[in-house]
This record gives sequence, structure tokens and C-alpha cells, in this order.
Amino acid sequence: MSEITGGPGLRHVEHVMGTVFSFDIRDRPTAAIRHALTEAVRHLHRIDAMYSPYRPDSHISRLGRGEIHLDDCPPEVREVLALCDRVTHDSDGYFSVTPAGALDPSGLVKGWATEAASRILRAAGARHTCVNGGGDLQLGLEQGDLTPWRIGIAHPLRPGELATVVTARHDLAVATSGMAERGPHILDPHRGTPATAFASLTVIGPRLTMTDAYATAAFARGHGARDWLEAMDGYEGLAVLPDGRQWRTSGFSRYGS
Repeated sequence: MSEITGGPGLRHVEHVMGTVFSFDIRDRPTAAIRHALTEAVRHLHRIDAMYSPYRPDSHISRLGRGEIHLDDCPPEVREVLALCDRVTHDSDGYFSVTPAGALDPSGLVKGWATEAASRILRAAGARHTCVNGGGDLQLGLEQGDLTPWRIGIAHPLRPGELATVVTARHDLAVATSGMAERGPHILDPHRGTPATAFASLTVIGPRLTMTDAYATAAFARGHGARDWLEAMDGYEGLAVLPDGRQWRTSGFSRYGS
């Protein structure tokens, strides 16, 4: 595992789960934190082996084909599917574990994996961390004298520009769903067609598992997403519409302009 050190911190980049994960640890890199970083990376690869819909031997692929039952899977699979059921309920069905007809919990797994990696670092004593899973972030920061994290949210219609900058002064999760890189790939489960109401939608919340899943659900919901997010305790959103207009939920200004 390659590491990048500079000053008191520790950084690492890992290609896994079909995307790029990056670790930025601002704490002094103790032996315990280095070991935790190694374990966090190993954990991401274990998750990929269990959940990848592109690997025919993954538990999720085999479960979807009916080759095995849920009882044959590791307990983490049951945990993830239960969380997916919760988001499906919370979102009135706009989050789906079978978005294209096949079992695929990817809309929740990446955030869940990123949050889990962040927890491994925290348990080892790291207090000033950023784990970035393909553009969705779990920020670790104890309130106090530590320098806040400032996260630029890319503008989906203006390459090289930012839609806003999010400032985190405590633990925070930031997740963005959009069409800039992959085109219209998020489906409205009720219609079975790509959701196109937004160019991008960013959701801020306390922990990334639910924040990332809620961002996917809100994007799929489309025009009702703002009212839905306003009703969600602890979550805020920023949307960029295809014509360049923007809206923010009422509490978003606490984190971004």
C-alpha cells in the first residue's frame, strides 16, 4: 500500500469498488493510525468482493441469481439490505435496491463503505480525517481548534467552476448525485426512466451511509425533492437545475454560501 506523507499528515489513494477512494488524515501518523489505514483499505476490498454487481462471484450477484439465500451471506449483507429497505421507506420508494430490475444496492454501499472506513480511523485515534469515496465524503473533525474542512462542490454545467464551498466544523458527510460524469444514470423507480430534473444534487448530513442514499433518492424524486429534504431532520440540500438555476434548503447556509 503506497502512502503520501507531507507535514504531519498522511494521505493514500486506492482504486477499488470501480472508483477511487482517497484518505486525507491530518493527525500525526502514529503506528496505530497507519495500521488503521491499512485495515480500512482491506475493508474496502472485502466490501467490493461482497457487493459488486459486476463480479459474478460476489454475494450480491449470487444472491440476485438465486444461487444462494440471505442466510448464506455474511451478516453485513443483511445489514446493508435492511438499510436499503429503510431508505426505500423513507423516500416513498424513490430509492430502490433493484433500480434496473436486478439486485444492486450500490446506491447505498459506497457511502456505507466510506463511513465504515472513517470509523476504523476514528477508532485508532484519528480525529481530523477526510475519506472520499468517488466524490462522496465522510469528514471527521472534533469540535475545537482543528482547522475546518472546506470542500468545493463542482458546478456540473461549468467545468472548472464551483457551485459552492461547504465548510465543516464537525463530523459531516457530503454526497453529490449528478449527470456530469456518467450522464443520466439514476432511474426514477416509479417510472423506470432516467431522472433528469437536476444537473446535480448535493446533500449534507451527519453520516455518509444515509446522506449518500438520500442524495440518490432525492435526485430520483425530482421536482418534489426540495420539500422532501426540508422535512428530513439533520439534512440539507443544494440543487443545480439543467438550465443553471439553483435552489438550497433553508438550513444549507450553515455550511455553504
